Amino acid sequence: MAGMELTIDDLKRILREAAGEEEGIDLDGDILDLTFEDLGYDSLALLETGSRIEREHGIELEDTTITVAETPRALLAVVNEQLAAEHAA
Repeated sequence: MAGMELTIDDLKRILREAAGEEEGIDLDGDILDLTFEDLGYDSLALLETGSRIEREHGIELEDTTITVAETPRALLAVVNEQLAAEHAA
């Protein structure tokens, strides 16, 4: 069962499962403030990532969430805000 929070480790796993890992990019490094583009993920990879997050955590993300959140830190903030709101309801 999914937790009440999406962690950076969860996100790294989902990114790897959804689209692999770009050669020369170390997802195990400090990636929180790198753009997804710099990490080698295009819009299709991010859409798949968003779909996996939705399935694992039982939420529905806004269509623009993935495109607006340009970094892992921004995506984690948006997803975790939504998870907190849904669990508080």
